[in-house]
Amino acid sequence: MTPANFTFSTAFILSLMGLTFHRTHLLSALLCLEGMMLALFVALSLWTLQLGSTNFSASPMLLLAFSACEASAGLALLVATSRTHGSDRLKTLNLLQC
Repeated sequence: MTPANFTFSTAFILSLMGLTFHRTHLLSALLCLEGMMLALFVALSLWTLQLGSTNFSASPMLLLAFSACEASAGLALLVATSRTHGSDRLKTLNLLQC
């Protein structure tokens, strides 16, 4: 495993562990998701550069576009829940309560 691959896989694993273990606020969960998407974007970009094929050159840009859409939807949910519930703590959210 090259050092670059080790770095990006470590960044992805650390973001996944942060998402799994430190889910107190919605903003921290969104930041962990963005870290995962950033690691995937850089790894996919390096993979397409190493492959040398132009067939997969649009893949990183497509992933980045989906990541931007995910971030905007996450921030909209963050604003909506903080307005309705008063905080962004995940423990205060209840799916059974309307």
